[in-house]
Amino acid sequence: MKLIHCPKVGTRPASEFVYGGLWRPMPDPDSTTDMEWSHYVFHRDGAPGVQREWWCHAPTGMWFVAERDTMKDEFLRTMTVAEAMKDLAHG
Repeated sequence: MKLIHCPKVGTRPASEFVYGGLWRPMPDPDSTTDMEWSHYVFHRDGAPGVQREWWCHAPTGMWFVAERDTMKDEFLRTMTVAEAMKDLAHG
């Protein structure tokens, strides 16, 4: 059985989770250019490898960010959105 770690409730069966797409910080819609906004909305990097993704623990409605190797389909770590933003600022 595949297991996923939720930052709120711990490790649970994968059947309790819903994939929400790639995680990318959203630019400020009021100050970004049209070109930057269209790049955010329409351009995705679907290359295999380590990706940050949105995941939701469906029973609790908890959305979080997971770092996953899409080639191996392995979860490397999970984090709250605040942790992901902090990590982004330091990396």
